[in-house]
Parts: sequence; C-alpha cells; structure tokens
Amino acid sequence: MSTLKPLQIDIVSDVVCPWCYIGKRRIENALALTPDVPVEINWRPFFLNAWVPREGISRDEYLTAKFGSVEAYKGIAGRVVAAASEEGLTYRPELVKRQPNTIDCHRLIYWADAQGKSAEMKQRLMELYFRDGGDLTDVNVLVQAAADVGLDAEDVRKRLATDEDVDLISAQAKDASDKGISGVPTFVFAQKYAVSGAQPAEQLARAIRQVSAEVNAQAAE
Repeated sequence: MSTLKPLQIDIVSDVVCPWCYIGKRRIENALALTPDVPVEINWRPFFLNAWVPREGISRDEYLTAKFGSVEAYKGIAGRVVAAASEEGLTYRPELVKRQPNTIDCHRLIYWADAQGKSAEMKQRLMELYFRDGGDLTDVNVLVQAAADVGLDAEDVRKRLATDEDVDLISAQAKDASDKGISGVPTFVFAQKYAVSGAQPAEQLARAIRQVSAEVNAQAAE
C-alpha cells in the first residue's frame, strides 16, 4: 500500500481580516470533509493595512481612512457578521476600539509554530479581536493570548520587546504580495494553485482532493 504524499497548503491571511477569520473556519471544515487526504498547513503573514503604525490607531480613525466614514462600514460589517455567524463564529465590530498593526501578532503565530500551535495562536488572536474587541496593540493582551495557548508568557514578553523575526515576517509578507497576492485569505495548494477568498468548505475540499490527486500522480510517475 502506497502512502499519500502530504499536500502543502499555505494560508496567507491577517488576524484583523474578518474574511480570514471566516476562511480559517471554512478550511478547517474542508479538512474535516477530506480526512483521508494528508495535509501540511502553513500560516503565512499578510499585512492587510501595512500603513497602520506599530502602536496602532483608533478604530474610528481607521474606518474613516479606509471606508470614508464609520457609518459607511456599518453596511459592510452587517454582511460579514452574518457570514461569520453562519460558520458559528462571533464578530462584534462595535467592540473593536483600536486598529492594530499586526506584525507582533504574526510573530506570535510564527513562534507558536515551533510548538505546533500556530493555528491555535491564530484562532486565539482572531477571537480576541473579532469576538471580544481585544486591543492587539497592548503587549499584555498579546502575552496573555500566548499563555492561553500554552506558550511561556515571560519568554514571549521578552521576545516581543525585541525586533526578533520582524524582518523575517516582513519578508514573508512582502513575498506574498510580490507573488501577486493582494486579497486575503488566499489558499495556496502545493505551491502552485491559489484560491483567493473565503470560499465555501465544499469548494475548498474539492480543491484539496484534486490537487492532492495530481501531486500524488506526479510522485508516482
């Protein structure tokens, strides 16, 4: 009996992107639909708002800069809140008071990966932000989030105070945009097929099966 070669799935996304929050749940549902396909998931950084300074800005200032006004976002938010809720997720935009720069969040996800906990770290940060209105510019919030998924709080606090991996994360995010990725989430299968947007789980499952079959057919040749 031959063993299947794992399918590499790179997920390019940002923790403050609501469709990435929804897309994460959908890819997880897709993986549940394809339990027989071995996969290797990599979470890749993307800066949805690279212009937001490291200390963050107020949410109202951000919404005005991005959508023209706070009111203008309300109509858009309603659709996203409904889509999140269909996936069993909670998005409460009215609780979000501060718009972070996400480089520190991406550093945490990268560090958590060393313990096989990148998906949990990503989920925790997204829940804090979308569900609880957590301030991801606050180092105490980030340290607590890391501790919540089992990372060493003091170690994380020390590392956040340095520039460790800032260049690496920035380079990875730049690499994604250099490859033409401008909308997230983007799911890259086997480093060659990209699916953009929070597609339904059934569609993602179909892509997983098709590309896995192709990768394994090539490996067998």
